[in-house]
Amino acid sequence: MIEIKNLKKSFGEGEKRLVVLDDFNAKMEKGQITSIIGGSGSGKSTVLKHLIGAYTPDSGEIWIDGEEVSQLKGEAANGVRKKFGIMFQSGALFNSLTVEDNVALPMREHTDLNESTIQIMVKMKLEMVGLRGAEHLKPAQLSGGMIKRIALARAIALDPKIVFYDEPSAGLDPISIGVIDKLIIGLSRKMGITSVVVTHEIPSAMRISDKIIMLFKGKIIASGSPEEIKNSNDPRVKQFIEGSPDGPIPFSKSQTDYGEELKEMNHF
Repeated sequence: MIEIKNLKKSFGEGEKRLVVLDDFNAKMEKGQITSIIGGSGSGKSTVLKHLIGAYTPDSGEIWIDGEEVSQLKGEAANGVRKKFGIMFQSGALFNSLTVEDNVALPMREHTDLNESTIQIMVKMKLEMVGLRGAEHLKPAQLSGGMIKRIALARAIALDPKIVFYDEPSAGLDPISIGVIDKLIIGLSRKMGITSVVVTHEIPSAMRISDKIIMLFKGKIIASGSPEEIKNSNDPRVKQFIEGSPDGPIPFSKSQTDYGEELKEMNHF
């Protein structure tokens, strides 16, 4: 369903050039849940932005549903985007719109369905996320977990083949995280949706994933089933999975000696 080949991306030039993705290769199989994990700045969000067409790679290929999409623009890119839905980290609901109007928006923008059919479809999507009856509420009246579920209902409004999730459980309590996890699994199993999840939540990734990819400094350092990731002998993977402050992944990102830097400052 999704294949990424030799993807490279950097920002800046010369000495300030920062390599964010370095020869990223991955397959996301049809109907499966693939989670991409890694620390802040590891490149996982950059992968997602390439998949949705927000970034163009320096080199490499991105294949979605049999089509190479990395260089597509305009109408061609929009045609591919109709195949997937996106659940944003913050939910990204329109505060001025009701729940019904938020979920209906993709249908009104991209289909010729009449209004009565759209209302029925909205009710069906809300039922799938357990929020039928919330149609007339505004986002300000919703809890964080409810906002995420409405965002998911909107993401599946057009019955996409693929759903991309950007930190779907960020900021939620453990019960709400469990609810979101169950919904992601249910959509994958019942509707055959191919899911790509960017997350920091290791317990969540372990529960929902068929495959986990871990990034470190723009490179894949581990890829496999949750059990394989859990049993990895790579000290970087073990440190991240266990949440340990001590290990090869540094807490400080400083590239210079602290004492020497203070001495230099004292010369002025």
